[in-house]
Amino acid sequence: MLRTALAVLLFTATPALAQDWTVDTDASRVGFETSAFGSTVTGEFADWSAAITLDPADLANARIDATVSVATGSTGNGQLDQSMLSAEGLAPETHEQARFTSEDIRASEDGYVAHGTLNIRGADQAVILPFNLEIADGRAIADAALEIARLDYGVGDASWGETAASVTIVLHIEANAAQ
Repeated sequence: MLRTALAVLLFTATPALAQDWTVDTDASRVGFETSAFGSTVTGEFADWSAAITLDPADLANARIDATVSVATGSTGNGQLDQSMLSAEGLAPETHEQARFTSEDIRASEDGYVAHGTLNIRGADQAVILPFNLEIADGRAIADAALEIARLDYGVGDASWGETAASVTIVLHIEANAAQ
């Protein structure tokens, strides 16, 4: 009987434990880049959060759930910020948050890709977010960039023309392994 119990223990696959991460928001950044009136415009969001479970050896259990308070977006230019945060822009009065969710994270030739859904202004779009990831001594550092078309999310009206037609979301995330 003992021999049977040992055999069962040895040959029963135990699931890998998924690794949760605690984001260091002071060292991280959720930003964006776009073009307006012939100039490059950069900005960032001050209020955001992310729940991340990711172990490169257990990608089947990896997931990301990130939210951004769109009202905290800023370029440092009052006129651009006013347009961005208007009812025609990100509409924070009616759509307080943008959200990215993914439960399909894969290794790629250049790092990783998260296949997920990006929701801005209530509009869901499937996206593929490529990112680089370094993990050492319980600390993870990830960098990513994702180009989106603002009109896919209903951002902007006819008066915007080609201003900010595409926006690149730029992420720098640092996190510590949760205990």
